[in-house]
Amino acid sequence: MDPIRTIACLAFPDVMSLDVTGPLQVFASANVERQRQGLPASYVLQLLGPDVGPVKTSAGFSLVAERAWREVDPGDLDTLLIAGGQGVDVQRRDQALLDWLRLAETKVRRLGSICSGALVLAAAGLLQGRLATTHWADVDALCQHADIEVQGDRLHTFAPDGCDGDAHVFTSAGVTAGIDLALALVEADLGRPTALAVARRLVLYLRRPGGQAQFSPLLHTDPVRTPRLAALLDWIPAHLGDDLSLDRLAAQAHMSPRSLSRAFADELGLTPGKYVERVRLEAARGLLLDAQASIATVARLTGFGHPENLRRTFHKHLSVSPQEYAERFGRSPRERG
Repeated sequence: MDPIRTIACLAFPDVMSLDVTGPLQVFASANVERQRQGLPASYVLQLLGPDVGPVKTSAGFSLVAERAWREVDPGDLDTLLIAGGQGVDVQRRDQALLDWLRLAETKVRRLGSICSGALVLAAAGLLQGRLATTHWADVDALCQHADIEVQGDRLHTFAPDGCDGDAHVFTSAGVTAGIDLALALVEADLGRPTALAVARRLVLYLRRPGGQAQFSPLLHTDPVRTPRLAALLDWIPAHLGDDLSLDRLAAQAHMSPRSLSRAFADELGLTPGKYVERVRLEAARGLLLDAQASIATVARLTGFGHPENLRRTFHKHLSVSPQEYAERFGRSPRERG
């Protein structure tokens, strides 16, 4: 008979509500699927908080913590998940909590984070020497911790076989990636058929294609950090359909091609060609999200020329086709009206 596993999620004031409810619902739905098969439930779910009682989320409503984390013996838990949200900054300075998490790491079978909850694990020193991810907006903050191999485009770093990830301590990316993580945990516990049944019931991908680059801005350029290139970077988006070869960019910037390439490497860590490709991709994403033009027109307007060039670039950076991206994220006709 399969063991009963206690899954606990740590919440705190200003927690992101979906970081808590999304993953826990996956485990609850796994129990339902088991019951449909005439099998006993596999999971007991617990919500932990600073104290027993209401925990106000960043959405304004409250979740109710059944137990205070400081009163819980982590040895009684199978899996402990740390949620994220606006309140993370306070939690990662709570030394009592960090000490409790260090103890928990030695006692629980699995310890993971949702979204910016990775910053709490990092503050406790539990991600050193491990792969880790978090919400794309918090990747830079996670990178401030030494000895963590941050992979900003991963949806999660759980790997039951320990290859390209970790089966014991792991992280997940922004918000709904916690659901992807929970599905992976269910699959590891109960097998692919049960995890697939849960995904179908919740109308989810069992394994979402691509990473969180599908949702995050690809480019972050700060004029203060790019003084030699600021004028050129402002000029490029308005001329995406033009010739943006290295020679043309160098002429526009009043530099030699070699000097321009060196400036891009120093200030952006990219070649001029790769930068232009990403600006064109970002512009194409925006047009597809607005659903105002065909893929062929988007390819032409953004300088890709042929739709096949656009398709290859989407697969390279986002692991989906332009058509799939538009269908998944684009505005409906009603929204455009």
